[in-house]
Amino acid sequence: MIADGSDGAILTLKIIPRAGRNALAGTRDNALLVRLAAAPVDGAANAALLAFFAELLQVSRNRLEIVSGEKSRSKRVKVMGMSAAVVSARLGLP
Repeated sequence: MIADGSDGAILTLKIIPRAGRNALAGTRDNALLVRLAAAPVDGAANAALLAFFAELLQVSRNRLEIVSGEKSRSKRVKVMGMSAAVVSARLGLP
């Protein structure tokens, strides 16, 4: 779910677009399950995802990058300059 990469933490995510609100919803298939209110149209869900995690992790949005799955519900997001332990703590995960 969250691993250390060469220059930051990598989050493995499963996205559920068009949800009632943005929220973390547990885990599924060794990935964090994320509900997003935005529709997956014209990159709106990707933008909402990055904004949501920037707020949760208390970092600027330019420190987040989708490294794979830009057009998929399964995504990997890099948090530059932050370890997996710090990301887990800020998300309230064990």
